[in-house]
Amino acid sequence: MDIKKDVQQQFGKNAASYVSSPIHKDGKDLLKMVEMAQINGQEVLLDIATGGGHTANAFASLVKKVTAVDLTLEMLAAAEDFIKENGHQNVEFVQGDAEKLTFKNESFEIVTCRIAPHHFPNVDLFIKEVHRVLKPGGQFLLDDNVVPETEEFDLFYNTIEKKRDFSHFRAWKKSEWIQKLEESGLEVFEWHRFEKTFRFEPWCANMKLSESEKIHLTKYILESSRKIKDKFRIVIQDGKIISFVGEAIILMALKRK
Repeated sequence: MDIKKDVQQQFGKNAASYVSSPIHKDGKDLLKMVEMAQINGQEVLLDIATGGGHTANAFASLVKKVTAVDLTLEMLAAAEDFIKENGHQNVEFVQGDAEKLTFKNESFEIVTCRIAPHHFPNVDLFIKEVHRVLKPGGQFLLDDNVVPETEEFDLFYNTIEKKRDFSHFRAWKKSEWIQKLEESGLEVFEWHRFEKTFRFEPWCANMKLSESEKIHLTKYILESSRKIKDKFRIVIQDGKIISFVGEAIILMALKRK
């Protein structure tokens, strides 16, 4: 089974939990994304890998039209219910692959993608597609989990994510994102690093981990080095993991021409 089928399987069965997930629904990062965008109200916006529809929903009242794309039909249906319940009528929902978009060249003034690219098996193709569908002067707003620059911390975070969610591909380093975007011809204009506290039980429950999978993941984290426990501020009480702290990046890049 390839990673895209994994994504469809994982998010198909967990669609509803992503709409209500606090990290996806209530994140201050979403407000920051909106604040960073330069909007006059006439823009046509593409939200790639819309998930529960939170980003599309946040921008819908600010732009002319939103196209929300997702690989998984169940996620699109959950996103559509959520967005229409909020009264937005200017959002269309399209099943599509972030690495092979069906839209014409230079179709959008803004492209957004939030808490999704760590599932993409070929992030370079995704970036190439973002560049292709953006109009000259267009903005790309990216928000995703990242890993520290240190290899040991990179390996730990990507390992626990993969153990929790088999559709996880890779959380990239901040430096990797900036390099990839600038090599594609986009120009990184502004970026922010922020921290995310993951509550261990809900984090596992979002993916409906079996008890044996959760035990295996818990064991791996408990046996990690003191250096890792300190870096990720892992809180352990009575042999149980309560929480840990990860990091994410929000950036805005411009297509100059």
